[in-house]
Amino acid sequence: MNLAHIDTWVFDLDNTLYRGDDAFFVQIVDKITQYISRYLALQPTEARILQKQYLAEYGTSLSGLMAVNGMDPAEFLDYVHNVDLDLLKPDPRLYSGLDALPGKKYIFTNGSRGHAKNIGEHLGIYKLFDGVFAVEDMDYTPKPKRSAYEKFIKTFDIDPARALMAEDTVQNLKVPKDMSMATLYIAPNGSELPDYVDMQTYDLPAWLQMF
Repeated sequence: MNLAHIDTWVFDLDNTLYRGDDAFFVQIVDKITQYISRYLALQPTEARILQKQYLAEYGTSLSGLMAVNGMDPAEFLDYVHNVDLDLLKPDPRLYSGLDALPGKKYIFTNGSRGHAKNIGEHLGIYKLFDGVFAVEDMDYTPKPKRSAYEKFIKTFDIDPARALMAEDTVQNLKVPKDMSMATLYIAPNGSELPDYVDMQTYDLPAWLQMF
């Protein structure tokens, strides 16, 4: 696909700017389970089932807890993102690839602003981005809800027809494609690709070396 027209590069954070099979991300998943278990007085197995159910139905476990259980998000976000960053290793290829991209770059995440800053600074790439749009900025109505994308585009005055979005959650790419963005799915080879996915890679740093 010809990307010569792209001047805005939009990246999800978790599982996109680093590999989701890292032990690092398992920490976050486990802490969400722990929080749900404690908050709702559930056994860990029951909490994990509910965690997955809310993720499927609401886009994030957080959104489900807020909608169904009336939870305040602040404590949840602080708890689940308090993880050991040493498990996450910076990749010089990621830095050089992002730095070489023409135009502006943004992080667009269903995580918190603090999480994006912590991860970005640990990976040494935070300073390369022109802005961060996090779950607080979406009024806790996350991707794949269309309102999240509309708020993001309005906030940074983005022309979707000149933007590319990279995501590891395939359903989060449908709305960007409907808005005329180019789409990049971060997933292993052999993954099923719906028609709203333009490109696929499981090695973002290597993919970025093309630019």
